[in-house]
Amino acid sequence: MVTSEQQSAWDAAAAVLDPEVPAVTVADLGILRSVEMTGGRSVLAKVTPTYSGCPAVSAIEIAIDVALREAGFDPTIERVMSPPWTTDWVTTEGREKLRAYGIAPPVQASNSLRALFGDTVVACPRCASTDTTRVSEFGSTACKALYKCDACHEPFDYFKCI
Repeated sequence: MVTSEQQSAWDAAAAVLDPEVPAVTVADLGILRSVEMTGGRSVLAKVTPTYSGCPAVSAIEIAIDVALREAGFDPTIERVMSPPWTTDWVTTEGREKLRAYGIAPPVQASNSLRALFGDTVVACPRCASTDTTRVSEFGSTACKALYKCDACHEPFDYFKCI
């Protein structure tokens, strides 16, 4: 059973924005795995980075620590690598926030062969056209690919399936 105190701790940690895509929270991306009460006002927040070399993971952990401290908790942050994060963990709300921000959300399940080998139809987040072309396997970050829309001619990032 989740107590109101545990819910408050979750809410504080879950509100932390992703430093690379500040339109989504760590909860939207599924990076925040859990927040557990460990005694008194002490909490353990478990975080899984999008990939092991993600340069933002330390910033995310520090931001969660700060958010929990500002909410009156004494946090410990634990990086959890197993099971590894997948784009399947991005919430429906997170996918819509990515789209609204101009990043095409992952469109396939992470275990899809098409997703793994790049044979994916990606809709433009601006005009919704599927007449798009991959320009580069890497976009603004390693977890995104760069696409252009052949309908509205706008470039955009696509959050790759992992």
